[in-house]
Amino acid sequence: MKKALLVMDLQNVCVGQTHASFFKYGEKELLEKVNQVIDNSDADLIVYIQQVMKKTFLNRLSPIKAYEDSFEVELVKELHVVSDYVFKKYVGNAFSNPDLCKLLKEHEIESIELVGVDGGGCVALTALGAIECGYKVTLIEDAIGTMLVKKKLKYNNKLRALGATFA
Repeated sequence: MKKALLVMDLQNVCVGQTHASFFKYGEKELLEKVNQVIDNSDADLIVYIQQVMKKTFLNRLSPIKAYEDSFEVELVKELHVVSDYVFKKYVGNAFSNPDLCKLLKEHEIESIELVGVDGGGCVALTALGAIECGYKVTLIEDAIGTMLVKKKLKYNNKLRALGATFA
C-alpha cells in the first residue's frame, strides 16, 4: 500500500522563532518530533502543506498574519524538507487544493499519515478530508501540536469512528 506523509503548517507563523503568540505549544519539541518522523519515514511521498491567507478585510483583523509570499508563510528553516512537494491551502482542509489531490492520485497513494499543526484544526480537518477522499488515515500524535485539547478530542473521536488510526 503506497502512502504519503503530509507535514501540516510547519511555518514561521506557527512554529518559527517569531511565531504568532496565538500559537502556544512546545514549538521546538514539536519541530524535533516532526523532523524525526520525516527522517524515519517509509512513505512513498512526503508533502508539505502551507496555510496561506488572502488579503481581505476580515483577514487583516486576524491576530495571525500568513499572507501569500510573506516570511510568515515560509516553512521554518529548521524543518527537514526532503521533497519539492509544497502545496498551499486557504482553508483548514488541505484536500481543498486540487493539485494535492492530483499528485496523490498520480502516485497511487492509498494511505495518508499526518503530522504538524494543529490537532484541533487543520490536521483534523485534513484527516477528515482524506477519509472523504477514500484514504486510510493515520495521525502521528507525538508529532502533532494542539492548542485546544477539547476540540482535538472531539475531532479524534469523530476520526476514530470514521476509521482513522493513531500512532
